[in-house]
Amino acid sequence: MSWKTVLENKEDLLAFHETTAHFTAGFAIGIIADNLVYPKLPGNVANATTYPFPVLYREVDFEIEELFEGNTDIKDQIIEAALYLEKQGVRAIVGACGYFAHFQDDVREAVNVPVFLSSLCQLPLIKTAISSKKNIAVFAASKDNINDELLKKVGSDMDRLVLVDVGSMESFAGIRYGSCSFDNRRLTEDLSRMAKELTESDRSIGAILLECSDLPPYAKAIQAATGLPVFDFNTMIDLLYHSVVQKTYYGYF
Repeated sequence: MSWKTVLENKEDLLAFHETTAHFTAGFAIGIIADNLVYPKLPGNVANATTYPFPVLYREVDFEIEELFEGNTDIKDQIIEAALYLEKQGVRAIVGACGYFAHFQDDVREAVNVPVFLSSLCQLPLIKTAISSKKNIAVFAASKDNINDELLKKVGSDMDRLVLVDVGSMESFAGIRYGSCSFDNRRLTEDLSRMAKELTESDRSIGAILLECSDLPPYAKAIQAATGLPVFDFNTMIDLLYHSVVQKTYYGYF
C-alpha cells in the first residue's frame, strides 16, 4: 500500500490529490509583504505570531510610495509573488498594505485561489452591515491616495467614507517612513484620542476601518475609545481563513 493510498483512506483527507504535495504544508493564507524594516508588533500583518494558524510570506521589494500610488512598474513583481504563494499550496492570498488594492484585479485574474489584497475589500460588507445613514471612518496611511478609482477595484466608492490621515501623525512617522524604533505608547494614545474626538464630533460614523496593515495592534484601544465596530486586516484574514479551512463541529443535541 502506497503512502498516497494510506492518506486517501484517512477520514480527514478524502479528497487528497498528488498536486497538493509540497516540501512543506499547512499554510492556508499567503501574504505578500513589502521589504520594509521597522519593528512589527504582534497584531501587525507582517508579524506571524498575530495568527493562530500558520501563514506563508512572500517578500516584494519597492518603495512604499510606489504602492501607495499604484505604480504599474511593480505589478509584475506582485503577480509573481502571488503565483509563488499559490504554487506553495496556499488557499488564499492577501497583501500587507491597503494600497495593494491597486493590483486586486490583476492578481485575482492571475491565480486560482481567493484574493483579498487590501483591508479595503471589506468596505462593501461594512456598508451592507450598518445603517445607510451611517458613515465609515477610514484610518489611512496615505489619505490622498484613496479615491474612487482605487475603491472601484474593491467593489466600493467614496460614498459614506470619512478619510482620516494617520500618515501625517508625528507618532506614526517611525512606521510611515521606516525607522528602527517608535513610541508605541504615544502612538496608541494618539490614535485613541483621534478616534474619540472624531466620533464625538461626527455622530454619523457607525464603524471604523483601519486601512493600514500596521494599525491592527491599536484596534482594541480604538474600539475602547469609541465603542464602535473596528475592522482591519485581521478581521478580513480571519474571515478568509475560516472560509477556506472549514472545520468539523463536535457537540451534542
